Amino acid sequence: MAKPVADPTGTLELGVDRSSPVPLYFQLSQQLEAAIERGALSPGSLLGNEIDLAGRLGLSRPTVRQAIQALVDKGLLVRRRGVGTQVVHSQVRRPLELSSLYDDLAAAGQRPETRVHTNILVPATAEVAAELGLAEGEPVHRVERLRLAHGEPVAYLCNHLPTGLLSLEDSRLEATGLYRLMRSAGLTLHSARQSVGARAATPAEAGHLGEAEGAPLLTMRRTTFDATGRAVEFGAHVYRASRYSFEFQLLVRP
Repeated sequence: MAKPVADPTGTLELGVDRSSPVPLYFQLSQQLEAAIERGALSPGSLLGNEIDLAGRLGLSRPTVRQAIQALVDKGLLVRRRGVGTQVVHSQVRRPLELSSLYDDLAAAGQRPETRVHTNILVPATAEVAAELGLAEGEPVHRVERLRLAHGEPVAYLCNHLPTGLLSLEDSRLEATGLYRLMRSAGLTLHSARQSVGARAATPAEAGHLGEAEGAPLLTMRRTTFDATGRAVEFGAHVYRASRYSFEFQLLVRP
């Protein structure tokens, strides 16, 4: 349900520099996007009338419409018939480091939520056995979870873990992140081997994530090791490309 906010942009310091070579619509779009990212325009908020916003900033209505459309195209705003233009969410930007998605979302104020879809013991496939350093067919935990932010699906997570490491009740998995559970069980997470890619959503993945079949998804495969070098978790995750991105920090080699 939309929040009863008539024009949250009225409280923002918005303005454009007409002497700048940057297009006016892009300046406005960047300011609105920044407001969404920092939470000044929260998910569910309704933007004010385009005509009012144009008049307040001294811009043409087509310029304001173009700025708003740029954010609609990015998935940050949505136009709803009979409702207006509504803030959907900010994109999740996650650094590439050994951290839990749950903790990253919580730190960014994204209100993480977890729904456990599968939590069973299965025989390790050849791939899973190789990643975890086990014999093929050996029992492993298979945990599949849907991770949400602000009530919207962000990622579908599939993890395999050796047996006997920690307690994996659904209630515990839904209350916090997997890495936090592992640390609370006395495991010291030391390093991980990780690869990032992209592909089209399968019908099942599209259904889980609220995307169209064939929509672009980001993928991540990660094998995590403890301080002794033992593999303690193998994850194969998919993320909505419209809601999620990975961030890299690059250093210049001397």
